[in-house]
Amino acid sequence: MIKQELLDAMNDQINYELESSYIYLSMAAYFASMNLDGMAHWMRVQAHEEIIHAMKFFDHIIDRGEKVILKDVKQLKTNWSNPKQVWDNAYEHEQLITSRINNLMSIARKLQDFTSEPLLQWFVNEQIEEEVNTSKISQQMALIKEDSQGLFMLDAQLATRSFPAGSCFDPTAYNVAN
Repeated sequence: MIKQELLDAMNDQINYELESSYIYLSMAAYFASMNLDGMAHWMRVQAHEEIIHAMKFFDHIIDRGEKVILKDVKQLKTNWSNPKQVWDNAYEHEQLITSRINNLMSIARKLQDFTSEPLLQWFVNEQIEEEVNTSKISQQMALIKEDSQGLFMLDAQLATRSFPAGSCFDPTAYNVAN
């Protein structure tokens, strides 16, 4: 059994993780519209990862005998003034998610929900990676400035990020025509 305060916060976090996926898909669409396919690819992989995060909370709640409450996903930003702004927003978003995860850990500790702590510790560690990745790319974008060659080099590098096998966000998983 999960105490109501933590259960409510975890159900809210499922929504935030799903919104995160939606944000990253919106960013992928923006990059695709600019023919920055590597950046679009990176964002699609990130969108998949956010669904995994939502499902970790989903399964934890179910495994603990509680009810998952799914909420509406908001329409989010769909346009940016330049690629650097996208990466800045991605980094800011990950900082927000980190603060939410830290809050969940605080609630679990206050309520002495030791069963939730391993899950939440995984997320604490995961958020280090999330912030490092988006911060690093944002900083690289700042160094590139208006240098199109640097932009295309970074775009090519970001295209190498791997999808988990069978990801529905990977075009090769559903592009059977080729």
